[in-house]
Amino acid sequence: MKFVLIGIQGSGKSTQGNLLSKMFKIPYLSTGHIFREIAKEKTTLGRYIKETINSGVLVPDDKAIEIANDYLSRPEYKRGYILDGFPRTIKQVEKFKNNVDKVIYLNISDKEALWRLINRDQKRDDETLPAIKKRIEMYHTYTDPVIEYYREKGMLLDIDATKSIELVNKQILGELGKQFVENKIIEWKPRKSILAIVGLPGVGKTEAGDFFKMKNLPVISFGKIINDYIDKEGLAHTEEVHKKVREDLRAKHGREALAVMNREKIQSELKKSPIVVIDGMRSWEEYLYLKKELKHVRVFILAIFVDKSKRNLRASKRTYRSRLYGEERDINELIGTNMGPTIAYADFLIKNNFSKKEFYDKLEAVYREVYFS
Repeated sequence: MKFVLIGIQGSGKSTQGNLLSKMFKIPYLSTGHIFREIAKEKTTLGRYIKETINSGVLVPDDKAIEIANDYLSRPEYKRGYILDGFPRTIKQVEKFKNNVDKVIYLNISDKEALWRLINRDQKRDDETLPAIKKRIEMYHTYTDPVIEYYREKGMLLDIDATKSIELVNKQILGELGKQFVENKIIEWKPRKSILAIVGLPGVGKTEAGDFFKMKNLPVISFGKIINDYIDKEGLAHTEEVHKKVREDLRAKHGREALAVMNREKIQSELKKSPIVVIDGMRSWEEYLYLKKELKHVRVFILAIFVDKSKRNLRASKRTYRSRLYGEERDINELIGTNMGPTIAYADFLIKNNFSKKEFYDKLEAVYREVYFS
């Protein structure tokens, strides 16, 4: 299933795209979001896209086509997708490599679009009245012909988007056909997967866990066993104490100790959820243990990196275990617990140097790839 959402800014594409994504269990992809993320990158392409967006003009066709085709070649889009914001010119339609099943046109007037955008609570920095009017004008110039192209091909669903969110969604599903929707929803289930978060103190592993909890995924903290034991014994959370407890556990269970001790909990959660997140996997042996013992479950490693000075500052400001950071702790983690290979072998690497929003955007991309691929 490959759907394209077309509509003027403010027509509700993102709202309906996210609803359809949940119903059909295929990813929703906004090219506008992609361009804004690329614009944040300190690269030649990032600077170019940023300057283009800031000037208020469209990303040139050739570059937009290249970026869209590259994104949609990723494994998480193999089963299908809901694409918002592309293609938006006739040239993009002609050069678009992916066959589209249906084009959903969310139809509202310019006046309605302006009213919605001006009055909505959360505005982007580029949503000034002159900028909005300019984008509406460009939309009619470049995208109206695209709508007519798909209409002539018999692929367009013309939806009255002035109604409530629920009624618009109901109309879309009605146009697609109830039987078609039901069959596609029932056929596919995400594969069972473990996403293990690794990284040195202060990189944001707990914060990443909080993000995945918002996705209704179970998060198992490997360090909780150690922390709970130390709290129970009334000991201080120093590196010396933590090292002693870790070594005692590994003497009993091997270097895969924390995976061994959490195995039953992981298996229990996998019965209820397609993805289980591990907050703070340490050793390479833990990774190998999970791969060996849970043969039918995919195991992904997500490594998080933060510049050393910023990482130490964050760790020092924690209200819990605020003394657990610094060079000794880092070396004990990398070498003593054998974390180094898990970071080097990671499937995903995220740099968490900037805002929480930016961090969450990167985690969203990881979630999407693990869930839909």
